[in-house]
Amino acid sequence: MEPIRVLVVDDHSLVRAGFRSILSGEDDIDVVGEAKDGAEAVAAAARELPDVVLMDIRMPGMDGLEATRLITAHPRLQGTKVIVLTTFDLDEYVFGAIKAGASAFLLKGVEPPALIDAVRTVADGEALLEPSATRRLIEAYVGGQQAASPAGFPLPSSLTAREVEILRLIAAGLTNTEIAERLFISPLTCKSHVSRILMKFDARDRTQLVVLAYESGLIVPGQTSGLPGVPPQK
Repeated sequence: MEPIRVLVVDDHSLVRAGFRSILSGEDDIDVVGEAKDGAEAVAAAARELPDVVLMDIRMPGMDGLEATRLITAHPRLQGTKVIVLTTFDLDEYVFGAIKAGASAFLLKGVEPPALIDAVRTVADGEALLEPSATRRLIEAYVGGQQAASPAGFPLPSSLTAREVEILRLIAAGLTNTEIAERLFISPLTCKSHVSRILMKFDARDRTQLVVLAYESGLIVPGQTSGLPGVPPQK
């Protein structure tokens, strides 16, 4: 298996060096480049075609959110996932990261093992935010979007009943393993279903699927706790 290709973006050289040092020690991760601002990040991503970009938010010139938006919209980077890193634990930054197309959001103070796990998790297409936090943040974000533009969009007509069922559970923040257990199917079968759902929505990752599930009206904010096997929201 090819190593996970990572691009590190931060305006502080010591931070970049620290992330590189942490990640380069792993046999399955290869740091393929660094960038000190958003413009450099977009250029480096187009050149190196990384699997994962570790993206700082607050940088001089082009910030991390704009760089994320450009990277996720780039036709050559459809397989690239962005993990937004910041020192600010504020919902507004998470909303911005989600809107820009980021797959995950982490604080810079994350411990090295958690950072390594995050890179692997996102590269594998899994969700990263803690499920209850994911629901809270995306519900708030989508709720604001619906207030501004209440008309949703129809689900792809090619979705099967099983795929709709799995999409509901994805929107509730469940992993493939958890979904497989609840539906009495194998994890491999579940992964195949998720891959087909992503293809039918032309979605980049699970985070985008969650947003689309809410925006389509399939999931109503505040009602995910009523789904089979989903714990009540706190």
